[in-house]
Amino acid sequence: MNGFALVGEAFVTLFVIMDPPGVVPIFLALTGAMDAKARSKAALQATLLSLGVISLFALAGKQILHYLNVDLPALQGAGGLLLLLVALELLTGKADDPNHSGASNVALVPLGTPLLAGPGAIVAVILFVQQADDAGGAGGYLGVGLAILGVHIGIYLAMRFSSVIVRLIKRGGIEVLTRIAGLLLAAIAVQLIASSIYGYIKLFTA
Repeated sequence: MNGFALVGEAFVTLFVIMDPPGVVPIFLALTGAMDAKARSKAALQATLLSLGVISLFALAGKQILHYLNVDLPALQGAGGLLLLLVALELLTGKADDPNHSGASNVALVPLGTPLLAGPGAIVAVILFVQQADDAGGAGGYLGVGLAILGVHIGIYLAMRFSSVIVRLIKRGGIEVLTRIAGLLLAAIAVQLIASSIYGYIKLFTA
């Protein structure tokens, strides 16, 4: 597979997994109490962290997991549990407390990871790097890199300009959106945990 074909496949796959439009309601729920400047800063921090984590695993993902003796199902289960804790905070209203967490905490966890740079995106990047390696060309690595960068630009733009939505739905709408986002985040968390359990069943029965 040449670099041009790989960049398209990698971009589409990562875009679907990381889902920039789908992140917007969760981002707004977690940053609804912030002003526009703090929200923009959180969007940039989350994007940069996700880009850093994904790039790290693109460069040395297989080696990291092998060194730590961590299986993919364990990574999925840990990410699911972390997201479930955040979802419960959104559903119970704890995330609305301005003293509960700072902008940097929200940007780093759960936005940057595991919501954006989650197990699905990490595994996809590792597999695409393996495809580039099998192809034996520098164009494949460049294609994967461009796909990672392109998706993160889309993620940043989606979160950066979410303030337009804030002006439309006001504070009351943010509160409703927070509960909906909590429910969606809980569903994502349960799916990750279920995938983790299924993954271990496959490992033990293989």
